Parts: sequence; C-alpha cells; structure tokens
Amino acid sequence: MALRIGTRASKLALAQANFVAGRLREAHPGLEIELVEITTAGDRDQSSPLSEGVGWFTTAIQQALQAGDVDVAVHSFKDLPTKRPEGLVIAAVPVREDPRDALVSRSGKELLALPKGAVVGTSSPRREAQLRGIRPDLDIRPIRGNVDTRLRKLDDGEYDAIVLALAGLKRLGLEGRVTQVFGLYDIVPAPAQGVIAVECRGADEETRRLLAAIDDPEIRQSVTAERAFLAEIDAGCSFPAAAFAEHFGTTLKLHGLLAPDGNIVRSKITGPADAAGALGRELARELMARAGMR
Repeated sequence: MALRIGTRASKLALAQANFVAGRLREAHPGLEIELVEITTAGDRDQSSPLSEGVGWFTTAIQQALQAGDVDVAVHSFKDLPTKRPEGLVIAAVPVREDPRDALVSRSGKELLALPKGAVVGTSSPRREAQLRGIRPDLDIRPIRGNVDTRLRKLDDGEYDAIVLALAGLKRLGLEGRVTQVFGLYDIVPAPAQGVIAVECRGADEETRRLLAAIDDPEIRQSVTAERAFLAEIDAGCSFPAAAFAEHFGTTLKLHGLLAPDGNIVRSKITGPADAAGALGRELARELMARAGMR
C-alpha cells in the first residue's frame, strides 16, 4: 500500500511534494508513495484578492486528509492559517529554502533604479507596505496566478516589475530571472516563508513515525517563533505582518514588523530557542503596543 501525499497541482506545489517524497524514500527505502493532486479554492478563483481568502490553498487538502482520502498533506507553511484544524498535526518541517523576497523587472533594473511611478506587482500587504517604505512613488498593483503566470504578465508588459518569494523561484529553477534579492531586514519575510509543512492525522501513529525521520528541529523552532508572532496578532491574512527567526546555537533572534495603516514599526527579541513560542508572542505584544493596536 502506497503512502498517499495530497498536494496542489501547480508546478511549485508538485516540486515541493516531490521533494518530500524523495526525502521519505531516502529515510525509508522501499516506501511506496503516490501523489494525489487536489484543486483548492485558490486554484479555482484567480480574480479575488489573496488577502480575502483564509486557507484558500490549504483547506481542500486538509479536508481530504481528514476524510482519509490521503495520508499526508504537503503545504507551503506560510499558506496555513494559524488556527489549526481538528485532528491534524504538522508532523515534519523538513526544509527551509532561502526565505528572502526577490524583484524581477523587465528592464533588469533594481528597485531604486526603477523609473518614478513604476508599476510593481504584488498581492502581499506585507510586501506592499515595505516597498512603499522604500519607494513611496511606486504604483503597486495586485497580481494573481502561479509563478509562471505572474512572470508571463510581467513579460507581457502589465507590470514593470514584480516581487516574488525567492524560495519558489529557486525550487522551480527560475533564479536566473531574479533582478534583485532583498536583504532580510530590507523586506522582512512572511512568517514561515520558504518552509514546507508536512501534515498528517494526529491519530495516524505509523505515518507520524515515517514523517518524524525528515523533521528538522531547528527549522521547527524558527517557524514556531514566527507563527506564534502571527497568531498573537490575530489580525487576518490581509494584515501586513512579517517575522523571521535566526538561530545562534541554542539562542534564537526573532525580527518582527507590523505596518498598520502603512506605518511601519519593527523590533527584535533574543532568547532561548526552546522558548520559541513565548518569544514570538512577546515580540508581537511589544509591536502591537507601539503601533497602538492594544
């Protein structure tokens, strides 16, 4: 009997699912694996703003997992809502690709060299707030679709530049399209950006055992801090928030940013890595107080 992995059918989602399958085969030689493609609400609706859809790219896969139609679900961790569904667990966090954001421009110019009023595409409130902090003159417009679709819209002249997660471009072998990679503190990433989440049913002990072999405890601690930061804010996916955690031995440094009404506040906190969740919540409370949110 094969282990059934549920995934979206996009090139990026399949690349991530195949990566997980490869890691599992390395850890468990002879393990049979089947990929099951699932269409999500975000795949069906290509026009509504992404900020309006909670769990658009994950809920249908999680429902298939809960129903027993698949044994494992593979997600981009940043797509997962912070509120966890009944009976499911994140059994493995196997990898973090480069978490930075990247600019792809038609002219080959970096952000500061783009002409005044250049049209830049992003559907991320987090990216938009930070881009406006660097270049208030930009004409920032929403953009939807998978990576190939967004690049095609750029090439067709709908935008002068677009901003994408570098992780996705690298996983698709498209890093050659990158014009500029933003520093982690120039544009702070989304919580869990570049991380793959591998989910299964909490009661499925055999699958949890198989997945435990590909879990990375250090990445899990980083993501725990970043996601705790996001959960404490509890402002919805349309709220511009960013967080990134760095490991220094047993110490974790968490950088956070909020931009209510476009006004950016940022700070950082350092503490024991095994207190990752508490660090995330504390930093969130600090920034919310400074932003007048509490």
